[in-house]
Amino acid sequence: MSADSTALTPTAHQSPAPALTSVTFKFQDAAQSLISDSLRHHAMVWTRNGNGLVGFGVAAQIHTQGEERFAQARAWFAQIIKLAQITDPITRPGSGLVAFGSFAFSFTSSFASRLVIPEVVLGKDGEHAWITVTGTAEKLAGMQFADALALAEVKLAQAAIAASAPGEIELTTGQLTAGSYLEAVTKALGQFEDRGISKLVLARDIVARSSSPIDLASVLRTLTEQYGNCWTYAVDGLVGATPEMLVRVTNGLAEARVLAGTLDRATAGADATGYAHAQLFEDPKQRHEHQLAIDSLTESLNPISHGMQSPEEPFILQLPNVWHLASDVRAELRADAEGQLPSALDVAEIFHPTAAVCGTPTKRAGVLLRELEGLDRGPYAGPVGWVDSRGDGEFGIALRGGMLETENMMRLYAGCGIVPGSVPEAELAESWAKMRPMRQALQAE
Repeated sequence: MSADSTALTPTAHQSPAPALTSVTFKFQDAAQSLISDSLRHHAMVWTRNGNGLVGFGVAAQIHTQGEERFAQARAWFAQIIKLAQITDPITRPGSGLVAFGSFAFSFTSSFASRLVIPEVVLGKDGEHAWITVTGTAEKLAGMQFADALALAEVKLAQAAIAASAPGEIELTTGQLTAGSYLEAVTKALGQFEDRGISKLVLARDIVARSSSPIDLASVLRTLTEQYGNCWTYAVDGLVGATPEMLVRVTNGLAEARVLAGTLDRATAGADATGYAHAQLFEDPKQRHEHQLAIDSLTESLNPISHGMQSPEEPFILQLPNVWHLASDVRAELRADAEGQLPSALDVAEIFHPTAAVCGTPTKRAGVLLRELEGLDRGPYAGPVGWVDSRGDGEFGIALRGGMLETENMMRLYAGCGIVPGSVPEAELAESWAKMRPMRQALQAE
């Protein structure tokens, strides 16, 4: 779909900025299982290692498309905050008024990017747990903690689907066949020099069809159990567990986890640690790919920060399915002329797309990607996460996931970084390894 910078017209799925009231209550006892016990089919989720946010219902939302998808969402949320009455005695990242977001990878996508403000949010970090209720002033008049809990129970019930036995899963070709993917990788390798590109990230998809409705709550629980060190996410049918933090903003400090360089753990021998070190840390191709991602992030951060801090050497991130070369970076954000610090949503827009999911340089890579990839990524590899009324928030890159397209069908995605020296068959195998978390969660293997 082409970019559309005109004003949005409200639809059944989208409302103008209403005057909202948001009230947060602190739980006296932070139950360890608060987040995991709240996972439901229709929940909005952002969780890692038992902490995070789970949202239910819709107090307000906006859908956007095209080149202005981020700008329109930011303007709408800014108006929401301006009009809102927020009572938040906790004032921690994720407390108070919060919006969950999912954005299309490309401005050409038919996928509608969105921000959704839930009616109820359950939150937990390492120190506190809380419940936030958001709605009209009339609905929240006289709201007490017991009322908030009662409303949460209602929303939990509404967000569930009837329990049923897992269906049989059939995996079929998506928009891009395995043969077409091998051909695209080969073509990319032949055009790097002429197009001035040093890296291109090519994605492919497969379709999982189930004999019974797919229960996202079951998928989420499996992901949180098996990939607890990743960020498990769910927004309107988009579900996954990403190992890559696009940006976390807390009190003006921006942090990101950069991943580039992947090794399937199924290929390891007896000396797994030594194998990963030799194949990733000591491999010039993998280190070069990782450095391209770091350089891309540095270029994006410089105009809005006081400088980026990153380790001299990456570390090897061990996940159940793969190893990655990883670097955690941070930077102190710089205020604008009006004294406003960039929000998590602002920085997510600036960072997207990173070299890790598009290529280097990103603009040239994006053009070649659209020529060779042959699929609409939708929200795959786009920003997914949340932002609160203070501008704090966390947005990951929507990787290791899938999109529920019908109650019985989910589309899974994976992408691989192609650089000079890449072997097409190895990249295809890597894409299968990256789909393993979702195949496991769907009980497809």
